[in-house]
Amino acid sequence: MEIQMFNHWYFLWLALAAGGICGLYYGLRNKTTKTQKIVLFSFLAFGLLLHFLKAFIPPYSVDEARKWRDSWFVNICGANIALFPFLFFCKNKYVKDYMFYIGVLSGVLALVYPQEPLAKSNQMGEFWDIVRFYYHHWMLLAVPLLMVLFKQHSLSYKRILSAPIGVLLLMLFIILNQIFQSELGFIPLRNEDIFDTHYKNSSYIWGPGTDDAIGSFLALFCPKFFTKIPVGEFAGQTKYWPWFWMIFPVFILVTPLAFGLSMIFDHKAFAQDMKAIVAKVRVKLGKAEEIPVKEAVGAEEVQEETAITKEK
Repeated sequence: MEIQMFNHWYFLWLALAAGGICGLYYGLRNKTTKTQKIVLFSFLAFGLLLHFLKAFIPPYSVDEARKWRDSWFVNICGANIALFPFLFFCKNKYVKDYMFYIGVLSGVLALVYPQEPLAKSNQMGEFWDIVRFYYHHWMLLAVPLLMVLFKQHSLSYKRILSAPIGVLLLMLFIILNQIFQSELGFIPLRNEDIFDTHYKNSSYIWGPGTDDAIGSFLALFCPKFFTKIPVGEFAGQTKYWPWFWMIFPVFILVTPLAFGLSMIFDHKAFAQDMKAIVAKVRVKLGKAEEIPVKEAVGAEEVQEETAITKEK
């Protein structure tokens, strides 16, 4: 199974992903909310279990160091695989919005551009890891989408900032995860590799990679201030501030994408709010125009009274 962009395997997995979502929707739409939640949670729970089971399949099972390292939650999708089963039962609307926006965005991106399967050097020997990759990212897309389609949660465009803020908080979770890995000996400390953005750099937290199209694109939205070491032994050298350099790119790029997704489900509320705002503006402008008119009328009356007095 050699996956390349736009070959038959590529489109087969896209078709399976779309078919799985449609099948679940039509199969569960008339079921009780309890049944729907049990089924959706089962996919999340199995995804979390599968994340640990991958230690028993190539390439992880034949690489002792990688098996222990990648069993942790080392990137955005991996961290979401760990958190989604718990967030699923959270009643906080911002948390549920985050699940939808980031789950759908990351899932679609991974399915449309399956970077890991494309990079496999021995794809025939890593068949099950490719299956795992597609299941995990399909799950991140399918469960939040169906959660909204089944009206278990209602989106609001007013809460779109939950997406960029949630991503940045998730990156802090990944940093903490990596610190624990280093402190417990699962991965080496960065030390002399502190300037190497290709070393243990999950989700670009430590900076964009060299000759990396995606990283270079993200760097376009990063203020120059966050690209230099400000003080100390290496002051002035090029080094992206860990995590901080991602703040502007995340807000600038994720926010409009989340807004676009919100318009699919919440466009009526947005249209109503816009009409209300326009109506208020018109009222204010109308009052503002009436004041000079009244003042003008008053001035004319004063002039008329003055003229009558003079005549008398």
